[in-house]
Amino acid sequence: MRLSSGSGKFSRQNAAGWLMAGPALLLIATFLIAPFLLGVGLSFTDQRLTSPNPTRFVGMENFSKLLGTGILVLEPEREADGTLSRGEDGALNYPRVRGFTRNNPDYPHYEGMREYLSVDWGEQRVVVLARDAVFLKALANTLLFVAVAAPVQAALALCLALLVNQQLPGISVFRAIYFMPVVLSVVVVALLWRFIYAADNGLLNSVLGYLSFGLFTPVDWLGRPDTALWAILVMSVWQGVGFHMVIWLSGLQTIPISLYEAADIEGANLWQKFSMITWPLLRNTAVLIVLVITMQAFALFAQIDVMTKGGPLDATQSIVYQSVERGYRQQDIAAGSAISVLLFLLVLSITLLQRYLTRERAP
Repeated sequence: MRLSSGSGKFSRQNAAGWLMAGPALLLIATFLIAPFLLGVGLSFTDQRLTSPNPTRFVGMENFSKLLGTGILVLEPEREADGTLSRGEDGALNYPRVRGFTRNNPDYPHYEGMREYLSVDWGEQRVVVLARDAVFLKALANTLLFVAVAAPVQAALALCLALLVNQQLPGISVFRAIYFMPVVLSVVVVALLWRFIYAADNGLLNSVLGYLSFGLFTPVDWLGRPDTALWAILVMSVWQGVGFHMVIWLSGLQTIPISLYEAADIEGANLWQKFSMITWPLLRNTAVLIVLVITMQAFALFAQIDVMTKGGPLDATQSIVYQSVERGYRQQDIAAGSAISVLLFLLVLSITLLQRYLTRERAP
């Protein structure tokens, strides 16, 4: 490589910097860029681990299987006299969905699909079909997790940062206590919370039973589809809120005290000082925290793997868990790669949208 004497990218002045950065760049290319490009390539094939069949290029077939959906409108069944057919409970009877999705030449585009969800619309029933209902469930769970975890965790972390940003004796102890869950492994935290959520003698059920004088009925928090994902969300927020509290705290400590002193002279109350001084000056910190929490929430895996294994009834499936489940455990490396590519595109799109919405606008 020829070194120029000017100020170009490979000049004599920065040659030492490039040489020192070389090992890091090599590691990044080997363990990040190369696997990503390999995953993109495998997502367009039918590659399976330990398969004797040669790998074939299948184009967008893997993505079509993951995202393929359809809408089926069912009319209620009728009796011989033309009246609506009803069951013993008085509900309308509808044709079975599998009659349209299995060996039905009139509906070839529904072949192999499964019912994802259904909604009654008057006398009709609208059924959403999916080629991969489990992946769509994982996608919906992940988006819900991100939509709830990001604002809740950011808000709780900000509240804690405001509390510990006080000049009080012993305040450092509270900072350490709030930060302690962060240093614990997420696997260890998940195991501890699995005991807390236990249905028979879990700590949460015991405390609620004690506070209600025995009137509370124990709940299987991780065994019910309507509570399992929310239980994992609470645990995840508790485990990660301390880290973002520290980031908020660093932003708070960069705000000049003279601004608050001037506000006190003007007679501003606490809310006015927060809305007019604290929050505007924390804008860049808020953008960073929202982006970090969003990316962490999309990577939801360890909690599910330890606590629920994606159950019950796929209620806690996530995109990353499905990628690992198919690519490693089911040895379908092509499907796992396709899920990873979709996750990358989804995170990239949301990140760019967040950056656009939080950009600095000219006055």
